[in-house]
Amino acid sequence: MASDGFPEAVEPEEKSSLKYVFTCAIVASMSSIVLGYDIGVMSGASLYIQKDLKITDVQLEIVVGILSIYSLIGSFAAGRMSDWIGRRFTVVFAAAFFFAGALLMGFAGGYVMLMFGRLVSGIGVGFAVVIAPVYTAEISPASARGFLTSLPEIFINLGILLGYVSNYTFARLPLHLGWRFMLGIGAAPSVLLAVLVFYMPESPRWLIMKGRLEEARTVLEKISGTPEEAAERLADIRTAACIPSDLDGDVVVVPRKRGGEEKQVWRELIVSPTPAVRRILLTALGIVFFQQATGSDSVVLYSPRVFESAGIHGDDQLLAVTCAVGVTKTLFVLVAMLLLDRVGRRPLLLSSTGGMVVSLIGLATGLAIVGKNPDAETPWAGILCVVSILAYVSFFSIGLGPVAGVYTTEILPLRVRSLGFSVAVACNRVASGVVSMTFLSLCSAITISGTFFLYAGITVIAWVFFFTCLPETRGRTLEEMGSLFGMTDTGMQAEDASPSTRTDGCRATLLASSPGV
Repeated sequence: MASDGFPEAVEPEEKSSLKYVFTCAIVASMSSIVLGYDIGVMSGASLYIQKDLKITDVQLEIVVGILSIYSLIGSFAAGRMSDWIGRRFTVVFAAAFFFAGALLMGFAGGYVMLMFGRLVSGIGVGFAVVIAPVYTAEISPASARGFLTSLPEIFINLGILLGYVSNYTFARLPLHLGWRFMLGIGAAPSVLLAVLVFYMPESPRWLIMKGRLEEARTVLEKISGTPEEAAERLADIRTAACIPSDLDGDVVVVPRKRGGEEKQVWRELIVSPTPAVRRILLTALGIVFFQQATGSDSVVLYSPRVFESAGIHGDDQLLAVTCAVGVTKTLFVLVAMLLLDRVGRRPLLLSSTGGMVVSLIGLATGLAIVGKNPDAETPWAGILCVVSILAYVSFFSIGLGPVAGVYTTEILPLRVRSLGFSVAVACNRVASGVVSMTFLSLCSAITISGTFFLYAGITVIAWVFFFTCLPETRGRTLEEMGSLFGMTDTGMQAEDASPSTRTDGCRATLLASSPGV
């Protein structure tokens, strides 16, 4: 193993397994493209929706931001669904909701039907943002997990770019048709996704949780470099899932505590967590909250408005410069993929957040100068605004954007991973909804420059939180992750573990405190 954490030489068998894992991760991550598409397309479509339906700014804020609130339904359903029917088939539910929601919005005759379409699409988004990172993390080897679990962020940014391109393409259609084509065309990727899902293997960790050992062994042999590595990973996951070594066979009966497995999960995650699990949960909630509270959705969703405030006018010019934002985001998240497993999560996160602070201050300053003298010739202030926005999305895409999803899926323990990630997604979506549904109101209350100064202050707080609370996770297996948060090798803190809890209901006990798998 080289000093940077990568193998010095990769054998052909390892290359083959990595290609297979990479393909599976791409298919799962495709579900994120529709979330990105919605974010990107609404930035331009909202201009035409407001003109066509003659709605107020408040109504526009709601239709733009409500998808994040609606996604709460899907995010909590995804946690339960993925533990029940598996990670793979949960992706099918996401695709079905995407398809139905896009068609409803495309054929919307008025505001009410448009909002109903947003509801259906929002549920699909909730499914996607939970299941894609969870599935990818659970099939990825430790050496490439950062790269692979950043794929959902890649597809979100690709979707944003496609949304911007769709805006530019359909903007020349008649007013009543343009925005409907922009929204309705989003149904296309979901059809391809639903077909490709059936070629994906199920998560080996989910199979082991269900006692389907032979199926898990088969999958691990496909996604591991050598048979020895597959056997080692199988043994580690069995230990974390608390399936004793004397239980063997194709399928074993996994003991469950009375009162329901899901209730036990909620109890050990929320009601009475160990100190280590509490720290993991607060860390996960903190990073996904700040990912949205630092204003990323406002910059993307309302980029035409921001550029207009910076002195750029005309629909074609606004949509063209907005496309530049999409290209920049996509390019820099590709750079992040290459750096996550080389540089590490923490350095990228801290440098990203620091750059965002400087960019937001530059944007707010430029907007303040343009706003104070709207009739004055201050082209340098407009240029400062454009450069600051491009810098902001670059710094966000190289760190906070992809790292939030990667880090959260890494640190959550095995049996709470789906439901725990659902809680984190709920926090993320609520923050996103609040930010996107208050931007225009904040601009009216404290000016657009004041709004971005506010986001800069929140980003400073985020940097302090990341510096003090987030340890580095690069190169560690999911089974080793718990030690970073104070868990013992057996997963039980000495003061919390009694003899009875060690022997009775072992699998449920390990849930709250085993190293993440």
